[in-house]
Amino acid sequence: MNIHEYQARELFERFGVPTPKGNVAATPEEAEKAASRLNAKSLVVKAQIHAGGRGKGTFESGFQGGVHLCASPGEARDLAEKMLGQTLVTHQTGPEGKTVNKVMIAESVDIANELYLALLMDREQECPVIVASTEGGMDIERVAAETPDKIIRENIHPALGFQPYQARKLSKLLGFSPDKMRDFGKLLHALHRLFIDSDCSLVEINPLVVTTDDRLLALDAKFNFDDNALFRHPTIAELRDPSEEDPREVEASEFDLNYIGLEGNIGCMVNGAGLAMSTMDIIKHFGGDPANFLDVGGGATEEQVTNAFRILVGDPKVKAILVNIFGGIMKCDIIAQGIINAAKSLDINIPLIVRLEGTNVKKGRQLLDESGIALTTATDLSDAAQKAVASISA
Repeated sequence: MNIHEYQARELFERFGVPTPKGNVAATPEEAEKAASRLNAKSLVVKAQIHAGGRGKGTFESGFQGGVHLCASPGEARDLAEKMLGQTLVTHQTGPEGKTVNKVMIAESVDIANELYLALLMDREQECPVIVASTEGGMDIERVAAETPDKIIRENIHPALGFQPYQARKLSKLLGFSPDKMRDFGKLLHALHRLFIDSDCSLVEINPLVVTTDDRLLALDAKFNFDDNALFRHPTIAELRDPSEEDPREVEASEFDLNYIGLEGNIGCMVNGAGLAMSTMDIIKHFGGDPANFLDVGGGATEEQVTNAFRILVGDPKVKAILVNIFGGIMKCDIIAQGIINAAKSLDINIPLIVRLEGTNVKKGRQLLDESGIALTTATDLSDAAQKAVASISA
């Protein structure tokens, strides 16, 4: 789960990570009031969407940039009016863009130095890792590719936690003066506590700045949370903004289905993440394009299968559906009955290719054969993928 920048700022304040003062607004009038409350000489108005590159983005109206400086509440109101309700297109949103429903009005600061700082889970090392760089404000992937020597990594022992000596080590590597090392150390400890206590998978600060009046501030932030741990954090779960997510993914989450929308035209329904990725790979191998990643899980019910079909059929880009099920915990006859129920209730009128294997496969195939539903069976994964691709081009 992702959150907006203004929500990240609120979390920073809760855990003691220093960040500029700011308020959120949903109307131009609210933006003007929010700016007045800050009583700052210089302000920044930021469009709130789940995407990077806002400053260089373009609105559908032609207005340039989702991040603007201003000097008065009146200017903040005018800028909010140009942003709110408009679609902002950035390099991360794709050409369809995202609608700006809120803006953040924050104190603008004079920057003396910019750095990059992130705390994330290193799944290979099985521990949290701090990633830092003196190249703040830049695309960290580009920094890693072009100047990898400027990327600093520091693993955190999962049992011992973040240690004071690591704060001193990182402070020295990033070039902090002795009088700023204490501030940076406090920030790191607060950030680590936030990361662990909130079950984050990523907290990225880009940039972390030293201001001309010698303050250390987290200027912009990106958060990701472990979805499997959100039951422990109802207040964080409430920060979710479904309007920023793919409607198909929102609907799938309501039925406990693992779904990610893609740009292709062959809908996939598979049980198991590894098998789902293999299915997408082999569709590409035979010249097709998967429309989604959809893992119904190892213990899906007939109802979940029916709802999975409803999501696939509801996608206008889907021109064929490939079902690839290996029955273990999930029994093939349950899948078959779900396919039959979905086909009858949803009036599926696009090619349907089904490959079943595993527990109760004979019973599952028998149910499909006797159902009277128009579908194509496949003997193995390669056969299924080739038939699905052929059905699109036929």
